[in-house]
Amino acid sequence: MPQRTVRAADRHVTETGWLTSRHGFSFGDHYDPDNTHHGMLLVCNDEIVLPGQGFDTHPHAETEIVTWVLSGSLVHQDSRGHSGVIHPGLAQRMSAGTGIEHSERNDHAETSEPVHYIQMWLMPDDTGHDPDYQQRDISTELTAGGLIPVASGERAHDSAIRIRNSGATLWVARLAAGEHVTIPRARFTHLFVTDGAVRIESELLQTGDTLRADDLGGSVLTAVTDAEALIWTMNKTLGE
Repeated sequence: MPQRTVRAADRHVTETGWLTSRHGFSFGDHYDPDNTHHGMLLVCNDEIVLPGQGFDTHPHAETEIVTWVLSGSLVHQDSRGHSGVIHPGLAQRMSAGTGIEHSERNDHAETSEPVHYIQMWLMPDDTGHDPDYQQRDISTELTAGGLIPVASGERAHDSAIRIRNSGATLWVARLAAGEHVTIPRARFTHLFVTDGAVRIESELLQTGDTLRADDLGGSVLTAVTDAEALIWTMNKTLGE
């Protein structure tokens, strides 16, 4: 596909009394047949949930769900007995497998602020597995900065958490102004700026902007301000 930039303001938005959810792809009532996925990535939702609110128990199946909290905290509980408080610096993944029910709420006892997080869904390599859950604090690695593998199914990458997709890796770039990293090679790249401003080649991207392209491997990502970006590199697409 040709390189495509999606600006923050151009995303579809779902709003309720307690939720603001900005969608990177078709989601819920917002359907665009030309915007259903990129590579193996199906969902990239930028969500804000008010205190004391959230998603009550609901089902998922055969989906890898990765959540990255930007501020506040999100309480996860599921029907397999997993629970956790997801906060900034914590990598978290739920593999829905053959079926699981879970809730995600901003109701931790110590919370008094909205929770802001990015949730990303991918297809697994195959179906029929038991549901699974994993979380790991990577605050120390983030403090060091640079490009950090957060979630991967590729053997070559020693990521913080593992996903059931052998062709996909999620990286986080945490950069001070002026610092740069090189994008890893893959057939498909999805880059989302969670904070600040970055430049990749001649393209300026700011908070909430997305860049989708075929292989951007070797391209240099430079922070214009202190910034963070989530980068999916993928070697497969749906149907392969």
